[in-house]
Amino acid sequence: MRRVCRASLLVHLIAGSGTTRPRLGPVTATSQAPSSSDPAESAPVGSGGPLSRLPLPSMRLQKGLALANVFTQIGIMTTGVLVRVTASGLGCETWPKCNQDSFVPVPGAGPAVHQAIEFGNRLLTFVLVAVAAALILALLRAGRRKGLILLSLTMPVGILAQAVIGGITVLAGLIWWTVALHLLPSMVLAWLAAVLFVRVGERDDASPRQVVPTPLRWLTILSTVLLAGVLATGTMVTGAGPHAGDARIGAADRLQLPIQWLVHFHAELMVGYVCLLIGLVAGLIALKTSGPAIRRAWILIGMIAAQAVVGIVQYWLGVPELLVILHVTLAGAITAVTGALWAAGVIRDRADA
Repeated sequence: MRRVCRASLLVHLIAGSGTTRPRLGPVTATSQAPSSSDPAESAPVGSGGPLSRLPLPSMRLQKGLALANVFTQIGIMTTGVLVRVTASGLGCETWPKCNQDSFVPVPGAGPAVHQAIEFGNRLLTFVLVAVAAALILALLRAGRRKGLILLSLTMPVGILAQAVIGGITVLAGLIWWTVALHLLPSMVLAWLAAVLFVRVGERDDASPRQVVPTPLRWLTILSTVLLAGVLATGTMVTGAGPHAGDARIGAADRLQLPIQWLVHFHAELMVGYVCLLIGLVAGLIALKTSGPAIRRAWILIGMIAAQAVVGIVQYWLGVPELLVILHVTLAGAITAVTGALWAAGVIRDRADA
C-alpha cells in the first residue's frame, strides 16, 4: 500500500512540475499556437526571428498582394509590346547597362523617347520584384502552408529569368525568335500568378477536394496546351509582321514565312481552343460541378470572343499600334483566367477575408 501511495505521489509531482503540462495561457515564442480557421491567424513562420517584427498580415492584404502580382505580370506585357510597336527595343542599346557608359539614358545616345520607353520598361522589373517580395514576406509572416510558399517563390525566380532573356534579346539585336521567347515566359508567369491568387484565398487547414471530374480536368489540360499553341503561333505572326522593335531591322531579319498562312493557323488554333472551352462548360453544367469553374470558363469564352474581334480588325487595318497593344494585353489576361480555371478543379474551403 505504501508503494502505491509513493508511486501516486511521484506521478503527481512529475505532472505538476510544469515540464510536460501544456500551456493554457497566452501563446509565446516557445509555446505552440492553436490551429485557426483563418490562415492569417496561424502561428507565423520564424516568430522568433526578423519576421516577428513585421505586422501580422490579414487575409485581405494577402489577397490584395496576390492580385497585384497578377496585374503587374500582365502589365509588363503591355509595356513590353509598347516598346516593340514604338520601335524602342534598342533605345537602350546594351544590357544590363542602357548604353556603353551608363546604366541610365544619356542625352544624345539615341532618340530620347525611345530611351525613355525602353528604360521605363526595364524599371518596371523592380516593381514586379517588389510586389512578389512583399507577397512572399506576407505569406511567410502569416505562417501559410509550404506548398503555397513554394508556389510564390516561382515569381521572383521567373522575373529574374525573364530579365535575363530580355537582356539576351537586346544583345542579340532583337532577332525575331528571341523576341518571341521574351514574351512566352511572361505568359507562364501570368498563369502561375493567377493560380497563386486562387490558392492564397484558401484555408491552410482544409483538405483539397477535386470538384471537377477527372475527364473534364483532362479537357482543361488539353485546352491549356492548345492555348500554348495559340500563343506560340501569335509570336510567329509578330515575327513575320511589321513591328520588329527597331526601325533598323529590315525584312530580311524577320521570320521568312507567309504571314497570311501564319495568321490563319493562329486563328484556327484559337477556334479549337474556344470549342474545347464550350465543351468544358457543357460538361460542367451537365454534371452540376464547381460554380467558380463554370463562371471562369464563361468569362474565358467572352474574353476570347473579344480577342478574336481585335485580332481580325487589327489584321485588316494593317496592324495599328494601339490594337497590337490591346491584343497582347488581352492575351495575358486570357492566360491568367485560364490559370484560375485550372485552379478551380481542385479547391480548399475559402478563408474569411
